[in-house]
This record gives sequence, structure tokens and C-alpha cells, in this order.
Amino acid sequence: MSRGVVLPRRGIADTRTLAVRCEDLGYDACWTGELWGRDAFVTLTAVADAVSRIDLGTAIVNIFSRSAATLAAAAATLTEIAPAGVRLGIGPSTPKAIEDLHGRAYDRPVRRLHETAELITAFTAGEGRVEYDGQTVSVADFPALDADVPVYTAALGPAARRATGRVADGWLPHNIPFPELSSAFETVTETARDAGRDPDGITVAPYVPAAVADDPDEARDAIRGHLAYYVGSGEGYRRAVASAFPDEAARIAEAWGEGERGAARDAVTEEMVDALGVAGTPDEARERFDAVASLDVVDLPIVVVPDGVDAERTDRTIAALAP
Repeated sequence: MSRGVVLPRRGIADTRTLAVRCEDLGYDACWTGELWGRDAFVTLTAVADAVSRIDLGTAIVNIFSRSAATLAAAAATLTEIAPAGVRLGIGPSTPKAIEDLHGRAYDRPVRRLHETAELITAFTAGEGRVEYDGQTVSVADFPALDADVPVYTAALGPAARRATGRVADGWLPHNIPFPELSSAFETVTETARDAGRDPDGITVAPYVPAAVADDPDEARDAIRGHLAYYVGSGEGYRRAVASAFPDEAARIAEAWGEGERGAARDAVTEEMVDALGVAGTPDEARERFDAVASLDVVDLPIVVVPDGVDAERTDRTIAALAP
């Protein structure tokens, strides 16, 4: 079973060292996120000449702050120095990030996700000139780049999953409870078939929030903080969690919205930790991670250590869950 890891936010030198460590541990892909303070493509460029066989990916970059052409050009350039593959993970992010940080209107996110993914594929197809007349973006008469850049979409709700089925190479679900992944992927499958595509060609790469500690409660608390943050700060995440935990998700979002961060974390139940993350002693966490990885729908589970976990526990978690 292939597996990946999202590199935690560190200085460039430390990130390069950790990427090499992940490669040595047998991981197949190193991904990097992007919100504020660190640039995903600069980070991956720094990592590229430190590793020798591991894939590099963005998980995720948003579709509002860069144009589809800029995303395509950045990913295509990265393929020239990456030792193996480059996977471009894109998503709509949240209104908070797009409007308050980037100063852009959070307009028609699902449609923009669809068109951005489709246009990036056209821009990296290696032949012809690109013409595209979409509802959120139109381009005319520019040559395609010759680069192998599979596009993964961070899609939670049904409309975004349908976009994934129509145009994406991979699916990056986050905060969809693990027992719900198969039924959620059915939407992708049906739409792909309707579009004449083979759903088996779409890689399912779920985020797996993970933490290990000698005291299992410490590890579980890290997952609680991670879940509270996402449920509280993004409506799409809240709805995804609410598919299995509607009352709990509502309580978390309400507490978070009122600035009661501790109450929001406390509202994350034991059942939610087990359905949405992996936590415990190293042996317990590995057993749980292997169970998630063995789900029929999962192709490439991605270890995501929550923000706020110190470097020692982060490295220990990555080592404990390595192939």
C-alpha cells in the first residue's frame, strides 16, 4: 500500500531533512500544504534536489489566489527538477482564507474548481493551443505545456465530488469520516462513468489526521484540536463531519464561532476521533492507520500531523506510520 505524508510547516532546511527522512522510511509521496506564511511551490522546489525517488505534491493550493495558468506553469516547472512525479492538489479553501487574506470574492467555488482542474489539464497536455470559454475563467490561444501533472481535487460536498468525477485525476477528501468514504466516492464513480471516464483511474488519497504518544489521551487531544479547528472554521468541513455527526458538528461550530476554543475541542467525541483520525500509542495508531489504508476505496492514505504538535512527536508519528 502506497502512502504519503504532508510535511509540517518548518524552515526550509528542516523540511528538506524531513523529506529525506520520509523517503528513507518508505513513503511514496511528500505533500505540502499552503495557507499563509509558506509557499507550497517554493518549498517543494527546495525539497526536490534533496530526495531521489519520492513524488512531490501540493495538498493543497487554493484556486483563487493563482490563475489556472500560473498553477499549471508552477507545476510544470517543478516536474523539471522533481526526481519522480508531481501531483497538483487544488481546492477552493474557505471564505475566510480567500476573502480576508487574498482579498478575492469567494464566488462559485465548485464551478471554479471544475474549470481550474479542466484548464490545468489542457494547459499541461503537451500539444496544441489552449482555448477555453468557461463560466469563471476564459483563455485564448496559448500553447500547451508538455508536463505530466495529475490534478487532485480537495472535494467534500456532492457537487465538488461530481466535479472530481468529471475532470480530476485524484480525490483528496479531508474530514469525511472514514466509514463514509466508500459511499462518498460513489458520487465520483457515477459522475465519472456518465462522463465516459474510468473511475478506477481516479486515485483516492484521503487525509488521515494522526498523532502518537505514550499517553494515548495526549494523542487523541491533538486530533480533537485538529477537528475542532476545521469544523469551526469552514462550513464545508462542518457539513462533511455532520454526515455522520450532525449534532456534534453543530456544537463544535457554535463553540468555535463564539471564541470558545476549549469548549469546541471538548465537544469532539471519542467516536469522532476514531472516525476522523488516528491516535494512540505507536502500536495502536499503526493498527488504526492500517485499517484505514486497507479500505477498498483508499489508494494513497496521507499522514497529516495536526498543527501544534511539537517536532519530536511529529517525527515520531511519521516514523510510527511509515510503510
